[in-house]
Amino acid sequence: MTDSAAPPPHDPAGTDHPEPTTEPTTEPTTEPTTEPTTEPTSIAVLGAGIMGAAMARNLAQAGLDVRIWNRTRAKAAPLAADGIRVVDSPADAVTGAGVVLTVLHDGQATADVVAEAAGAFAPDAVWLQCTTAGLAGLDRLVALATEHGLTLVDAPVLGTRQPAEAGMLTVLVAGPEETRGRLAPVLAAIGSRVIWLGATPGAATRLKLVCNSWVLAITHGTAEALALAHGLGVDSAAFLEAIAGGPLDVGYLRTKAAAIEAGDLAPSFAVDTALKDARLIVDAGERAGVRLDVAAAGLDRLARASAQGHGGQDMAASYYASFSDGPPAG
Repeated sequence: MTDSAAPPPHDPAGTDHPEPTTEPTTEPTTEPTTEPTTEPTSIAVLGAGIMGAAMARNLAQAGLDVRIWNRTRAKAAPLAADGIRVVDSPADAVTGAGVVLTVLHDGQATADVVAEAAGAFAPDAVWLQCTTAGLAGLDRLVALATEHGLTLVDAPVLGTRQPAEAGMLTVLVAGPEETRGRLAPVLAAIGSRVIWLGATPGAATRLKLVCNSWVLAITHGTAEALALAHGLGVDSAAFLEAIAGGPLDVGYLRTKAAAIEAGDLAPSFAVDTALKDARLIVDAGERAGVRLDVAAAGLDRLARASAQGHGGQDMAASYYASFSDGPPAG
């Protein structure tokens, strides 16, 4: 869910991580992604949205053989200028690919596309599943992989447009140990850090939902603080000055505040996509027997912002959900 500000607003921002290790472990481990252990592989990317297009470009720039499919071909067509083959069907993309990377809207879209292409997977292909699918969505994908004999690696990413374009994503990975060599050059191209979370798909998706719950909370907190400032006639610059340099002053707040003040809400992570993720978070809480009042309220805010016509704008447009008749003038 990133824009430009210091520190870079990765999702989540500014947390510590375990020391790098290459030893198998059931505990989270962080691996550097600069030393691929296998030769470049043929990669299929399914999905050419904000994340998929950026990831495909970085894979191609790393010298990998990349083909991409998107349901709307015109959206993928510009990637041909980057040396990426744009194909007409998911099966065309995955045929002969050593790694199939899915980065589609949700778990159901991913299941539909992979089911269509499953018969064309190479026997030794690795399915690197980067879509934020949620718990129920991942259950469907695990069942699909089992049905078709596919090797599934659960690998959602932290970061949005800017880190994706820079190849600076954090990749959360849970999958078979034997896939690490095959995946090394792919992970090196798309991310600056890889956090391995064991051999069973699911651990990465669960951590992604926790991280996204924090990202959405700080986004809504920023939106509401600015909305209240504007409603009370308080200069938002005075608010930012008051917290400057203290523990409550974070780069993500300043990035989203600047976007709201400038009215520059080009999507790094769109309201409607955040709305989808908010539903997954609330659903996960219900499954776990955990009451998530803030997440549920945030879900309502995103739904209101979308209904107001802001669905395609950056999720900072949650700001508009604070007003029934539009924000105060000036």
